[in-house]
Amino acid sequence: MLPVDAPFTPWVLGVVLVALLGLLAWRAGTKDRREYQRFKRYHSTARRQAMFRKWVLESLGWFGGSALVVLLFVWGFAPRMLAQVDTWPPVAGFRGLLAESGLASGLLIGAGIGLLLAVVGTVFLGRNAEEVPTIGDIHALLPRNRAELKFGWALSVNAGVVEELLFRLAMPALIFGVFGNALLAVVVSLVVFGLLHAYQGVWGIVGSFLIGVVLMALFLLTGNIVWPIIAHAVFDLRSLVLIPMVVYKVHRVTDATPPASEVPSPPTP
Repeated sequence: MLPVDAPFTPWVLGVVLVALLGLLAWRAGTKDRREYQRFKRYHSTARRQAMFRKWVLESLGWFGGSALVVLLFVWGFAPRMLAQVDTWPPVAGFRGLLAESGLASGLLIGAGIGLLLAVVGTVFLGRNAEEVPTIGDIHALLPRNRAELKFGWALSVNAGVVEELLFRLAMPALIFGVFGNALLAVVVSLVVFGLLHAYQGVWGIVGSFLIGVVLMALFLLTGNIVWPIIAHAVFDLRSLVLIPMVVYKVHRVTDATPPASEVPSPPTP
């Protein structure tokens, strides 16, 4: 960990930030877009599973590894960033309300239960619908049979952990370490998170940005990265596991390559 008050620290962190942004720009602008377009043309479940496996491992390496390396540099800046966030009037007011009412634990538990009911309930309410309202071009990611469901689980849990560590904790702390401005750190990391989903199209970027706002608010208001990790994983599990099972019954499909007439291509979750 770099000394937080050393005069050279912002310069070193600036180099790390440029390298990280360059890596993410390459992934979003070239690699992810090209691979996803190729993946959408796959019909063989073996090829789809191979790509799913590749994405899980690469995400662990690229995002998880980047988050850990960056946190080694900026761990001392995270508490300072959160302390500056605590001075924002909305956050200070929210924290004060919780402290006065003594309802902090109850609100968190209630919010968690509400999130779970909303995520699960909307899927079951739409189980007989021909289309499930969605944002972004991600229909190709939906598992199409029982063998692919395990990758829905893996992608969801993996994204919840590594993306939250990187985009809600490591990157904001890194930007804060360079500029000393928590608001700038939050906004830039949210924009980068949205743009990273460019392969899903314009609405994928917008939707990811808005989801990122909710997850960031959850982190800043609680000061605990575990909550957004859980929320992110639950949301992705809804899309990549619950919808395919409840709406499209893919867990009943056991053929390696089922006929297209038997397994309709579902809309985006």
